Amino acid sequence: MSNKQKLKVGIIGLGPVGMILAVKLQEAGCEVAICEQNEAKAKKIKNEGIILENVISASAKFEKVCQSVSELQDWDADYLIFALKSHQTPTAVKEAQILNTEKLTVVSAQNGINIEELLVEGFGEDKTLRMVINFAGNPVAPNNTKVTFFTPPNYIGSINEARLNKAAEIASILSSVKLETKVVGSFELVKRVWEKTILNSSLSALCGVGRLTMAEAMNDPDTVELIEQIIREGVDVAEKEKIHFPDDFIRQCMRYLKKGGDHFPSLALDLINNRPTEIDYFNGKIVEYGKKHYVRASLNLSFTNMVKAMTNKNIISRIPGAAGNVNRKIMEKGIVNKNGSAQVFQNKNCFLGIDLGSAYSKFTVIDDTAEILFRYFLPTLNNDKQAFKNVMQTVLSNFSIRYSCATGYGRKHFTDTDIVKTEINCAAAGVSHFYQGEKNIIDIGGEDIKIIRCNDENHVKNFYMNDKCAAGTGSFLSEIAERAEINITEMSSLASLSNYDKELNSFCTVFAKTEIMNWVFEGMKTQDIARGIYISIANKVAKMRLDPGIPTYMIGGVIAHHPYLKVLLNEKFDKDIQIIENPQFVVSFGAALIAKQTYNRDENKTKEKELQEN
Repeated sequence: MSNKQKLKVGIIGLGPVGMILAVKLQEAGCEVAICEQNEAKAKKIKNEGIILENVISASAKFEKVCQSVSELQDWDADYLIFALKSHQTPTAVKEAQILNTEKLTVVSAQNGINIEELLVEGFGEDKTLRMVINFAGNPVAPNNTKVTFFTPPNYIGSINEARLNKAAEIASILSSVKLETKVVGSFELVKRVWEKTILNSSLSALCGVGRLTMAEAMNDPDTVELIEQIIREGVDVAEKEKIHFPDDFIRQCMRYLKKGGDHFPSLALDLINNRPTEIDYFNGKIVEYGKKHYVRASLNLSFTNMVKAMTNKNIISRIPGAAGNVNRKIMEKGIVNKNGSAQVFQNKNCFLGIDLGSAYSKFTVIDDTAEILFRYFLPTLNNDKQAFKNVMQTVLSNFSIRYSCATGYGRKHFTDTDIVKTEINCAAAGVSHFYQGEKNIIDIGGEDIKIIRCNDENHVKNFYMNDKCAAGTGSFLSEIAERAEINITEMSSLASLSNYDKELNSFCTVFAKTEIMNWVFEGMKTQDIARGIYISIANKVAKMRLDPGIPTYMIGGVIAHHPYLKVLLNEKFDKDIQIIENPQFVVSFGAALIAKQTYNRDENKTKEKELQEN
């Protein structure tokens, strides 16, 4: 395809389907623009591109990576492909109206019966194509998808035949890069949609409700019988819609499903993680059409209602065995409002802030009044990724999280939140919630020391950081205390018993350890060693710029566990420095506040736009 002929294809949504289509369309010579709302994920894709592995092995980098559909306004797209979940689609369609030109064709690359109607509402039948996707994948990393299967061909058609030539064009482009796609008429397209939806409906809800992988469900005779009956109900309803399948269709479906891997279907994962599901377009549509023709679809109805009942409820309490116990313990430990319950929290708009520090990851959940509902922390350097997943699952299952923000040392590599912000801004937001106006903020973290200066409007005016390595930080303090054989939990109280004024001469951890050993060999008292370590850190902080004449507050995990530092810093700066309550959670609290502010701002913009349109 020459440059003059290059088709412009925009893709909204970068789950596995969106990623696979983006890479393949670019490989075929199209000019591809991709839209991903998650800031961290978008940045990683922009910097490193998209990588596909396993059944399809390929990679591609993209010049146009957007976080908002509005960024494509002047791009003049030929095609706009929606690869989103159903609950995300109406908002995306509304935003995409600014891209609607005479030549634009929109494509639904989504699962479910009548899902394309969401696009028809915004763009009309004449401009809408529908794809039936017969490939899938699992995310390995934010920009990496493991393609688990491709059962060719895919199918694509025009809803009312108006743009059958456009469907043929897309089919030809994808087939040219070994993603075989067949163009079909509108009636054949409906049949293929029902065929795929019946397959999806047979396992997805069952696996979600029963916490079963596809392989587990297909290896249990009892569930196999259920699955076959769910398929049979779908076939019976389809027949009433004049959609006819071969006599051996159910047998073919069961053979196909037996190849399912030891992983959860997408809808099951959404249910387990307390995210909105697409049940209305899967089993729910089979039930809806069954009612139309007075055909009973009892199993599909049962699973539809069970999924709906479990959505946005306290799923954690239903998880059996050890996993459920772990999650209940997390909730018991982290809950701040002991009088609250999952049912209460699910009826509130809640916001999550995660501070991914170098030593610890801190989680804070607030409601729409900024009341703190939940706090939790984990060692960041812990190799047990399951512990992190357990906390996230607990949060998502017990609270109705509307928006989330990540900050801290590891924020750039974390994609499970809506936005990422620097810890400087989050610290300022957290402290300013309690103390308005001009201020200094001292944050001694695991790997750095920060002094943040806020103006009278609570905005960050300036900030300063320690100039080299981890000198004077939490990690330095821990290593030196360990060498001196001082229990870190007793160190602050020990230091308060001493009047010794000797400090460490070196801030290099290696040399400082040697110096500490010399103190030990000289017979120096433990309390004097403890005070000497603190004096060294206080002197390090005192060399940094602290604006006089305005209040100063301390935050961070170090001051939470080493309050004696405040005594020394009060002397060094000749002022009363205040320690914020629960100082180690101030940054994650600030991140939650920013998530709340961002959500409210976006909601207000949407409402204003709707008022203007009306």
